[in-house]
Amino acid sequence: MGLFSRQKPKIKIQTTKKDGFSGWIKCTHCNDMIHASEMEQNLHCCPKCDYHYRLSGTQRMHLLADRGSFEELFSEFKTIDPLEFVDTEAYKKRVAIAKSNSGRDEAALVGVCSINGQKVALGIMDFSFMAGSMGSVVGERLTSIIEYGIEKNLPVVIVSSSGGARMQESVLSLMQMAKTSAALAKLHEKKLPYISILTNPTSGGVTASFASLGDIIIAEPDALICFAGPRVVEQVIKQKLPPGAQKSEFLLDKGMIDCIVNRHDLKDKLSTFLNFLLGNQREFEEYQESGSSGALSLKLKQLIKIVEEKVPASV
Repeated sequence: MGLFSRQKPKIKIQTTKKDGFSGWIKCTHCNDMIHASEMEQNLHCCPKCDYHYRLSGTQRMHLLADRGSFEELFSEFKTIDPLEFVDTEAYKKRVAIAKSNSGRDEAALVGVCSINGQKVALGIMDFSFMAGSMGSVVGERLTSIIEYGIEKNLPVVIVSSSGGARMQESVLSLMQMAKTSAALAKLHEKKLPYISILTNPTSGGVTASFASLGDIIIAEPDALICFAGPRVVEQVIKQKLPPGAQKSEFLLDKGMIDCIVNRHDLKDKLSTFLNFLLGNQREFEEYQESGSSGALSLKLKQLIKIVEEKVPASV
């Protein structure tokens, strides 16, 4: 062996880096590192800054409905392409891709369930399917569950998460705004409660129709709620919007929504509202039947007092 001969080292050298998910996620809001299991246990809210991440339709259903109580309805309505719409891709292809990526057949999941024992008609929008856009099937499913609530004398709860009307269905999509709103008008005539829950984001034709028509409108913290997004508005008016404009905290201050509820408290708060509204209806019917002012319960008297305090006598 020569003086300058070289032997290969016996150390194993890894020539390619093995990429894999380590389980750690960087919060897009506070930039802290959180483990995926911790995030899941915390209902997909950041345990450091409490930023609320989006939930799928199935996750949202499990959050609100009592275990095993949800029964899906109106899943027979399927998306078609009546306009044979094509932009950069054919609409049929976009729908197929959305089905594959989201595991859902449309952006609306509707059915009946119980929430802390109270039976309700529940509609949930899923942002993972074409950004939760409202097409004909979404409108038909939501309208059908509202009409089901009217038929079965049930309160209606709809959870919104949407980019607005689905442009690939053009005017057919816009017609869903009127259709869902008309169904809610009939629900109101029946004196049944409708609670609207707004999550991040809720925008466009959804905000301009059924999402804003709730007897009580609840929003999650820091949710974007608007018709047109802030960048679009700023380009049109040539001005900067105030800090936090179009977020749920800003809208609460301006009176567009009634309350902001943390995801951990949402089911119990929703149950409280439902029991309060439905309980007062039952008590009012009993009061009418009795014909006696003494039959008014303490709870109903308290409600009347709150209304009188908040509404000026001159109104």
